[in-house]
Amino acid sequence: MNPQLTRRRFIKGVIFSGAAVTTGTGYYLANAQTGQSAAERLVTLNVNGRSRPVDVLPSETLAYTLRYKLDLTGTKIGCNRGECGACTVLLDGVPNYSCSVLTQNVKDRAVTSVEGVRSANGTLHAVQQAFVAENAPQCGFCTAGQVMSAVALLNSNPRPTRDEALQAMSGNLCRCGAYEHYLNGVMRASGQIV
Repeated sequence: MNPQLTRRRFIKGVIFSGAAVTTGTGYYLANAQTGQSAAERLVTLNVNGRSRPVDVLPSETLAYTLRYKLDLTGTKIGCNRGECGACTVLLDGVPNYSCSVLTQNVKDRAVTSVEGVRSANGTLHAVQQAFVAENAPQCGFCTAGQVMSAVALLNSNPRPTRDEALQAMSGNLCRCGAYEHYLNGVMRASGQIV
């Protein structure tokens, strides 16, 4: 019988895995504590339209899985506590901080990372093209999260007002302060700035 994952168990798991990794026995102790075999941890994720099997620990975040197990490094881990938006991905089309989502909880959902928004022939998404045209990326660390929030907005509202764009992008922090450039990029991608 598998106990349901609670917030307390998740936090204990994060603390335990941090301590276990520093001692070099994390893998063995994690298996012993959870009682899960490797076969039980193997999940298949729908990432960018592809089924991807991956071995996932119970307390593993989606951001960690994407970056370090599926090599989708466009998703950045900034604050690692759901505040900066650098790790934003789409879950069934809705923007989510992937550092605050357990990978085990997205098994039946469509995950889209920044690598999945360009077209099959490699052409950048309209949002990415607009951000380049508006010189939005400065250091670029937040850009992937900004792109994902903008894509989600334009998918649900193709011609947002500037205030609607500001609201939709408000969960993404920019260390460089390029907020106006990102907003202009959203307006350009929506066809309201030429």
